[in-house]
Amino acid sequence: MNIELNEAQQKAVCHFQGPMMVLAGPGSGKTRVITQRVRHLITEREISPSHILVITYTKAAAVEMKQRYLQIAGESAPVQFGTFHAIFFMILKQAYHYTAQNVISEEERRKLLRELIQEIELDVRDENEFLADLGSEISRVKGEQMNLEYYHSPSCPGDTFRQIYSRYQKALERRRLLDFDDMMVYCYQLFVERPDILKIWQKQYPFILVDEFQDVNRLQYEILKLLAQPENHLFVVGDDDQSIYGFRGARPDIMQSFVRDFQPEQCLLDRNYRCSAAVVQAAQALISHNKNRLSKRFIAQDSRQTGVWIQEYEKSAQENEGIRSQILDYHERGISYRQMAVLFRTNPQARGLTAKLKEYNIPFAMKEMIPNLYDHWIARDLFTYIRVAQGSRERGDLLRIINRPKRYVHRNALTEPYIDLEELKRFYEEKDWMVRRLEDFQENIKMLAGLGPYAAVNFIRRGIGYDDYIREYAEYRGIPARDMYDILDELQEDAKGYKSFEEWMEAVRAYGEELLEQREKSRRMRNGQAQREDAVEIMTMHGAKGLEYECVFIPDANEGVTPHNKATLTADMEEERRMFYVAMTRAQKYLHISYLKERFNKEADVSRFVEEIRSGISSSGETGSQDLIS
Repeated sequence: MNIELNEAQQKAVCHFQGPMMVLAGPGSGKTRVITQRVRHLITEREISPSHILVITYTKAAAVEMKQRYLQIAGESAPVQFGTFHAIFFMILKQAYHYTAQNVISEEERRKLLRELIQEIELDVRDENEFLADLGSEISRVKGEQMNLEYYHSPSCPGDTFRQIYSRYQKALERRRLLDFDDMMVYCYQLFVERPDILKIWQKQYPFILVDEFQDVNRLQYEILKLLAQPENHLFVVGDDDQSIYGFRGARPDIMQSFVRDFQPEQCLLDRNYRCSAAVVQAAQALISHNKNRLSKRFIAQDSRQTGVWIQEYEKSAQENEGIRSQILDYHERGISYRQMAVLFRTNPQARGLTAKLKEYNIPFAMKEMIPNLYDHWIARDLFTYIRVAQGSRERGDLLRIINRPKRYVHRNALTEPYIDLEELKRFYEEKDWMVRRLEDFQENIKMLAGLGPYAAVNFIRRGIGYDDYIREYAEYRGIPARDMYDILDELQEDAKGYKSFEEWMEAVRAYGEELLEQREKSRRMRNGQAQREDAVEIMTMHGAKGLEYECVFIPDANEGVTPHNKATLTADMEEERRMFYVAMTRAQKYLHISYLKERFNKEADVSRFVEEIRSGISSSGETGSQDLIS
């Protein structure tokens, strides 16, 4: 047995037959346990490598796991490593002779969904965002084996989702195509309907190891249960406290289901080799507030009792400046930029900080594609209003805003490339009420023309009635308006920094170029065309899963941000807390959490997570939040 393994790791590695669940907290060495267990099964238990199946959650994890195994195995033993989708597709290929041509690409899928939206004439403002939400919902319905008849869509009004879903599936079947979720659905159906085929695969892979078990959805779990029979040599590794993919159907209680269904031997990898004691204690103070979890506590290998700081800032500008200053301070102490990360709850939050880092020539890299705030349909509406006020009469511009808010102007009244508003009034001359509406519109844009950027946005929202339009649109879609109001608030706050519309548009253009440059850089790194540079890494809490850094910053720890204002149910709130826990445990030595007193000129409440960390640490007598380092 490898002497580098601790007692708990050795217990997990040496487990032979029957089910086992390994609870592996952050930095506890789970990858080593899985690779060493595979080696142990082959060398000590004389199991054929071809009878071992290792399932990971992502393709990158599968590749890394295989590489690390080959480093210790010393030869290319035919152990099967793969993601759930890769394994399921391998099974379907043999049963139904599918090829890669039968799998719908993401681009084709979006095109098909776009066509279906147009067929039912659904009024959608941000098509890209809606298509992403729609795709996630379809995946969740399939992965959770939900009854479509009783499913209520959070993004579609009435029975619209059911119509789209049904038409989408029929279109796939007509073209003999399947999406990634169908790989699971068809594999499950195959195993249920063809016990003979199931038996072949059970004999092929009697030993199954599953990494990141907390991320499996209901259907993946049901397939695993079938595949593991009858011996049930099922070895699962995970941490329900790190289950943060609820939007994909992952649920932490599946680990509890595994305990009930299999009565497995259990092993807790309780030693954290990544984080200092201060970080571990603060993270445990937070996660202990979740009720739907397996009880566990971890011990830090690094016993340092300092390294967690909680800071209050007046506004976002001060917070960005504070983070910039701390990054430079750490860098001057010898910590490379690449060992620092800033983790946001959502992508758009990063905009202000990236601008600040750019201003001071601090290199940064964005792991994910941050959406351009100025490309959002709400921003385009505001910019169009201002262009029209400055004299634009292009048909496209008038069509975009003339009914936002509703003025009941028909498209047929706008037929020329350039629109004469006097001619438009003559078109409606027999309808006095329409003429009055158009006269009000003329007065509004005339007034708008004399305002600076900040006052212009405020006038569009309150004077012209754009906020009322947003409320009505949200009611039509059956979605909360507050997210759209947040975008308006951010745009209005952003406009404060500019004296003229021209100056603002120049900044918008420069920011767009910077985003494109960052996206291209990220693409080259993902494709292996460029090496990881020495740059501060900026990403979401979701994107940080599995990573680690010497120093981590978590900004905007405010109610409505983290936890997100969409988290209304207890289960949603617990996932938000798990997300914050994951973000905290990316830090090896230094963890900075900050929150604002004011956001978008409104008083902001500190996140309940911050208070839970503070109260948990103070009640235990362990290290508490400290003043920022100088």
